[in-house]
This record gives sequence, C-alpha cells and structure tokens, in this order.
Amino acid sequence: MNATVVMILALAVGTYAFRLAGPVLHGRVEVPSRVQELLSAGAVVLLVALLATGAFTEGAGFAGWARPAGVLVAVVLAWRRAPFVVVVLGAAGVTAALRALGVQ
Repeated sequence: MNATVVMILALAVGTYAFRLAGPVLHGRVEVPSRVQELLSAGAVVLLVALLATGAFTEGAGFAGWARPAGVLVAVVLAWRRAPFVVVVLGAAGVTAALRALGVQ
C-alpha cells in the first residue's frame, strides 16, 4: 500500500469520526455558552479571511480593483437581502463593466 492510499484512508476515517462525534456526544457533552460564542466568532473570521483572500489575490499578486468592487457590490446586495440571483448577477455585472472599461 503506498503513502497516498494510506493518507486518503486516514483522512476518510478522520472525517467519518468527526461526523459521528456529533450524534454520539449530543446529549453527553454540554458546551458552555462562552465557547459557543467564540466558535461562532471564529467561523465568521474564517469566512471573512476566505472572502478577502479570494477577492484581493490571484496567484501570488493583487487581483486588481474590478474583483473587489464586484465583491463589495455582492456584500451590499446580500446585506440588503436581495435574492441570490440578483447578488450574483450584480457582482458579475459590476466586475464585467469595470473590466470592459479597462479597470483590472
């Protein structure tokens, strides 16, 4: 058995263990409210970091101003509770329009 197969099996077992831990430990472990708040804040921080990385970088450099402008439009539309299709089309439209005008 080569190392790649071993790693894939280890990841599969670990993933299954994480999925199984929730239902198994549901009634036995009580998480304090402060820990729940910190976990919620941590999830938001990770999502914002992912958004910033995707919006501002491409490869090893800056992605240009059109993409962050499109992301900003998407954030504003999502904040105003626009339908998902409107959010996606608005972001894509702003990005495409800026790129058509020569803004990278």
